[in-house]
Amino acid sequence: MNAPRPTVTNARRLRKEMTLPELMLWSAIRRGQLDGLKFRRQHPIGPYVLDFYCASARLAVEVDGAAHYAEDRPRRDEARDRWLARQGIMTLRIPASGVLASVDSALIAIREQLTHLPPPGGFAACPPP
Repeated sequence: MNAPRPTVTNARRLRKEMTLPELMLWSAIRRGQLDGLKFRRQHPIGPYVLDFYCASARLAVEVDGAAHYAEDRPRRDEARDRWLARQGIMTLRIPASGVLASVDSALIAIREQLTHLPPPGGFAACPPP
């Protein structure tokens, strides 16, 4: 799916400004290190930029910092997850504090999600943790 030019521009900027938890997770999943799966970082899709995206599994992994739990952000994240689900993409949200505490735990969560992925289009987006 194509993304509008501003979304692509934003994705490029975000790749240069990744947070510490994003960098930690990226170093653990890049180049097929997670069970041979290829992930893209800061991947633009439609109007959104996904922190990490595995096209073969149609899985988006979002590393959520504290801002994702404040004000109207949970509602916006929920709408985004529903939009992605309509595109056949499952969203896994991992708290940034969880990645900082243990990258291995984050990898376990991703593996667990991958083993329970229903067929594309046959699911609703998972709720934030």
